[in-house]
Amino acid sequence: MNAFLILEDGHVFPGKAYGSCRDVISEIVFNTSMTGYTEVLTDPSYSGQAVVMTYPLIGNYGVCLEDMESEKPWLSGFIVRELSRIPANFRSDETIQSFLLRYDIPCIAGVDTRAVTKLLREKGTMRGMIAHTETKEALDTDALLEQIRAYHTGDEVARVSRREPERLPRAGLKVALMDYGVKENIARCLHARGCDVTIWPASTPAEEVLASDPDGIMLSNGPGDPKEYKEVIREVRKLYDSDVTVFAICLGHQLMALALGGDTHRMKYGHRGANHPVRDLRTGKVYLSSQNHGYVVDEKSLPETIAVPAFENVNDGTNEGMNYIGKNIFTVQFHPEASPGPHDTAFLFDRFIEMMNQKKAEERSGKNA
Repeated sequence: MNAFLILEDGHVFPGKAYGSCRDVISEIVFNTSMTGYTEVLTDPSYSGQAVVMTYPLIGNYGVCLEDMESEKPWLSGFIVRELSRIPANFRSDETIQSFLLRYDIPCIAGVDTRAVTKLLREKGTMRGMIAHTETKEALDTDALLEQIRAYHTGDEVARVSRREPERLPRAGLKVALMDYGVKENIARCLHARGCDVTIWPASTPAEEVLASDPDGIMLSNGPGDPKEYKEVIREVRKLYDSDVTVFAICLGHQLMALALGGDTHRMKYGHRGANHPVRDLRTGKVYLSSQNHGYVVDEKSLPETIAVPAFENVNDGTNEGMNYIGKNIFTVQFHPEASPGPHDTAFLFDRFIEMMNQKKAEERSGKNA
C-alpha cells in the first residue's frame, strides 16, 4: 500500500506502507544513529514522535529482542529510506517489518529522508502525519494540514511510566530509580554494578521514595516538554531538599533545573543520535555521547551559588550537564548508558556509586564521633 508523509509546512513525501496501516499525527524528528534502531524504536523518550532515520538502510540486522529498551515501542511512527528485506545476523529474532506490524507501528519507507532532514534542520521540528492512500490526489491536504497543525503532545510521561514499583534486588547500595520513561539499560548499568534498584512510577510522592531509605536517587530520561510536568517538578524539589545523592539523566536533568528555579527552552531540531561530542568543562576532555532530546537547560538561569555547568555540547555550545553546589547531585543531558551509542561516559555510573559510598562513610564517621 502507498503512504505519504505530510509535514505541517505543506510538503508531502510519497512512500510505501509497512507495519500498521493506521494514520497517525505526531512530531517529526530525525535520528543520526547508524545502528541501534531496535533501541530507538523502544526508547520511551520518543513517545508522541515519529522518527526519521538518516542512515539509508534500516533493518539489515533484523530485530534483536534482547536489545529492547522497554517492553514495547512507544514512538508514533517510523520513517526510513529503505527497509532491508533479508536481515543477516545470528542474534536476529524477527524482521523489522514483522516487529512493526506486531506492535501496530506505522512505517513509511522509500522516503527521501535526506530532504526531510534538511527541512527539519532549516525550519525546526515540525508536526506531521503518516497517511495511507493509493494516490496523492486522494489526500484532502487542506483538511489534514488543519489537523496536523492542531496536534499537541499530551502528558507523555504518564503514558510511558510503569504503574507499579519494580525491584531488581542485589546486595549493594539501594538506588531509587524514578521512571519518567526510563530506558532499561539505565537499570541494567546500576544493577550490574551491584546496586539494589527499585524503579518507581513517575507519580510516586517523594515522601514514599525517601521512606524506602535509598542511598541514591536516579532521575531518568523521558519524553515531552519538561515544563508541563509541574507535579513531578514539585516532587523533584523535595528529593533535592532531602540531601540524598542524586544522579539525573536527560529529562531528569531538565526537571532538576526547573525544580531549582532554572529555565529550559525548546531547541530548533534537538539532538538525537549516537555521535554527539560533549566536553567535560573540568578536564577539557571530549566524549562521544548518545542523545535524544528536544529541550535544553538554560545554564544562565541557575545562579552559580546553586549549580555550575559540568558539560557542554561541542557542536552548538548548549548545556550538557550541571553540578549542584553543596549537594551530592550531578545531572547530564546525554545518555551514559548508551543503547545505542558509544560507552565513553559509562564512568558516570561509577561516579554516582563513589558519591553514595562516600556519603555513607561520612554518615558512619559522624555517628562514631
